[in-house]
Amino acid sequence: MATTTATAGVAPGPAEPDDLARFGYRQELHRSVGSFASFAAGFSFVSILTTVFQLFALGFGLGGAAFFWTWPLVFAGQYLVALNFSTLAARFPISGAIFQWSSRLGGQTVGWFTGWLMIIGQILTVATAAIALQAVLPSIWSGFQIVGGPDADPTPTSPSGAANSVVLGVCLLVVTTVINAVGVRLMALVNSTGVVLEIVGVVVIIAALLFHAQRGPAILFTTAGVDLSSGGSYLSAWLASGLMAAYVMVGFDSAGELSEETRDPRRTTPRTILRALWVSGIGGALLIVGALLAAPRLDDGNLATGGLPWVLNEVLGPVAGRILLVDVAIAVVSCTLAVQTSGSRMVFSMARQKALPFHRMLSRVSPRTGTPIVASVVVGVGAALALAVNLRQAAIFTALASLCIAMLYLAYLGVTVPLLLARLRQARLGRTDPEELDEAGEPVFSLGRWGIPLNVAAIGYQVFAVVNLAWPRGSVYDLTGHTWWLQWSAVLVIAACLAVGFFVHRRLHPHVTRIPLAPIHAHGHLEMPERVADHA
Repeated sequence: MATTTATAGVAPGPAEPDDLARFGYRQELHRSVGSFASFAAGFSFVSILTTVFQLFALGFGLGGAAFFWTWPLVFAGQYLVALNFSTLAARFPISGAIFQWSSRLGGQTVGWFTGWLMIIGQILTVATAAIALQAVLPSIWSGFQIVGGPDADPTPTSPSGAANSVVLGVCLLVVTTVINAVGVRLMALVNSTGVVLEIVGVVVIIAALLFHAQRGPAILFTTAGVDLSSGGSYLSAWLASGLMAAYVMVGFDSAGELSEETRDPRRTTPRTILRALWVSGIGGALLIVGALLAAPRLDDGNLATGGLPWVLNEVLGPVAGRILLVDVAIAVVSCTLAVQTSGSRMVFSMARQKALPFHRMLSRVSPRTGTPIVASVVVGVGAALALAVNLRQAAIFTALASLCIAMLYLAYLGVTVPLLLARLRQARLGRTDPEELDEAGEPVFSLGRWGIPLNVAAIGYQVFAVVNLAWPRGSVYDLTGHTWWLQWSAVLVIAACLAVGFFVHRRLHPHVTRIPLAPIHAHGHLEMPERVADHA
């Protein structure tokens, strides 16, 4: 089933089955996600405990203590993107949000390639999130280092650590795939529980680190911990260290991916998108500051290799440190679950438009669980295959992390650029803004007259971020120091994905069910389509 045509009109009202029918879809997914579960979806995708613990050592190793300042820079840029996404989430509460928004703003081809990049980026992100278990579990108990035994090097970039991360990651993917298959209620329960424990853990860890501070905040304005004796520009090193912040603050849009399963999504989703980013931004900043202030030493290499797990064990002792690391492990599970759920909804959304191979199976929703089981399995298997490259190439970890985020940033551009073009095009018409209301009868989220300038600023940041993320740095992409294809892997993989996508799209294009373009008014208000027929 899919949308065929749409006409302009004012369409406030409840986003229940009748409202979803305006877009040409039946209510197949179970609408059982509440406000907190919606927030949890975005917060778990970001998951500051997972990602800060996972990549703190890399960020500090590249940029020293001053790498902290990449955090507010990335937060400000991503908040601009989130503001624009929230505007769209209030008007198009549909699964596969990025694909749907891009298609309705930029047309079928732009939307397809945006969705294609988003799916690949999400699958790689699932794999990267699952790898994070390796940064936590062996620090809790050496028995989790299965490959090579307890005495083997557990560092994710070492041969034994990289191989073990595949074992742990695949085990986690089996668990998250089963949870996704059982139903959205279980997924939301597990995810929400994990988020509560993660927030409690973040507060406790921040308090403990600040209580044990050994230096003042002036350290944030120094390059302590990075070796500049070999020359080179510190600015280049600092920009490279921004990979950590860029990797953490992404995925807040996943609340939009669950729109068809969220109660009152026009009112709920825009708020949860912004709330997830705000909470993550503040909590992550305090985690980084706390670690830099409490670390016993900054210049002996331990912080650049052991990261936050090393700090906790050194500052709090092995027992308390391990207890808190258990909470981090729970956050890793929630993060992997949230990313996989988001990816499966993107696959489902594209498949029901016949925009993917095997679309009949991928778009099938279990009537018992109300979830797209096959889509969830495909995302899980794809992530496991991405993990498998770690078996023979230990240096792939940082390359995979940076690559997956570059793919997501490109997909985000597939929304913000068409949105700006549509706003500029309609601004010349001087059309009056329609009144649009959410389920509670209040005006839906809008940027008003700030829509165009904030849209421009968001795109400027995104372009800068994509170039910075994909830049072929040996310190990020080639830890071997001599593998040219690793150094250029971001550019090569993105080009390969687009090339494969070209042939897939060319084959599928005649059969894809079109999504109508959405009229946009001068200040960024989007008209809702009138109710349309449901097509199989």
